[in-house]
Amino acid sequence: MANNPTVVSYSEALRVWIRIALLSFGGPAAQIAVMHRILVDEKRWISESRFLHALNYCMLLPGPEAMQLATYVGWLLHGTRGGLTAGLLFILPGFVAILVLSLLYAVYGQLALVEALFFGLKAAVLAIVLQALLSLGKKTLAGWPERLIALAAFIAIFFFVVPFPLIILTAAVLGWLGLRQRVRREQADATASRGDAYPPTLTVKPTPLRAIRLISVFALLWFGPLLWIAAQLGTDSVYFQEGWFFSKAAVVTFGGAYAVLAYIAQQAVDVYGWLAPGEMLDGLGMAETTPGPLIQVVQFVGFMGAYRLPGELNPLVAGTFGAILTTWVTFVPCFLWIFLGAPYVEALRGNQALSAALRGITAAVVGVILNLALWFALHVLFADLDETWF
Repeated sequence: MANNPTVVSYSEALRVWIRIALLSFGGPAAQIAVMHRILVDEKRWISESRFLHALNYCMLLPGPEAMQLATYVGWLLHGTRGGLTAGLLFILPGFVAILVLSLLYAVYGQLALVEALFFGLKAAVLAIVLQALLSLGKKTLAGWPERLIALAAFIAIFFFVVPFPLIILTAAVLGWLGLRQRVRREQADATASRGDAYPPTLTVKPTPLRAIRLISVFALLWFGPLLWIAAQLGTDSVYFQEGWFFSKAAVVTFGGAYAVLAYIAQQAVDVYGWLAPGEMLDGLGMAETTPGPLIQVVQFVGFMGAYRLPGELNPLVAGTFGAILTTWVTFVPCFLWIFLGAPYVEALRGNQALSAALRGITAAVVGVILNLALWFALHVLFADLDETWF
């Protein structure tokens, strides 16, 4: 497969991003598979090697890897405009769907029919989580070094509750030590069989001045609403607390939605009282059965917290505002990570040590997902377990 000379128009890309957004069901593994089929196999807008390089970087970031991968590819094709288009369209259908479902849940959640619906969704969610685990594992655990890293990550987080950032750092070191030779062979084979990767790298230089400008703009977008809320309603309001908590979660939680749900649920139930025990599974059921990132479940948390502590607002209006605010502070930094880091990642695309480290990180994420899948299965299948978190 030679270098692809096709120039993709923005209007054509827009139609494809809408198509991908409407097909983005089933969690990150399924979403990544849809993007791979359309962008790599069908359209041939990005080569296999470029797609996997971008995916490994997005796996390293906090936040939803599939949405960030779409943003990365959109940026490769059409710069900042393309990245914003791909990322926003990936979010929009799920946001609308979960907002409607949250409104129905808040108003009719105690009805027997609605309770039965969400009880059934929990079983469906379990099946989807397990399918995502198998699909991602098949793609990323190509040899025994990756399998050992994944197993070690699972043991570390399930039995010893090792912090996720430490797991990621260790996996990067293990990948760098154990996978460099294989990465070198794969890159040589890819160059011989496929030629240069496409599309061409954008002529964006990763300069300190560019980084300062980006950070300044996104800091204003990210924290500006929080400063306004603090000035108008005070830092004790549920809106500021939600915005501040999910801003922190956007920075310190890694591994995608599956890796951070337990942390978010524990805080929402035990610390802030935004959810009752068991409700996080209902929210996850919404996110799993609607298009878009699974981390969109935070929108449900934000809605229910503001709905129950509305202050002077109508509860439904408060819940809607909480959902919008939570979504905003969760996804604004996702665009920053891509626009800030992508030029550096592209400049280091041929670096074998970096590629090996990213491969180790991807393997560790599989082990973390296995941890959540097992925990999730126990709480769905055995009703008498302690449900302090979910």
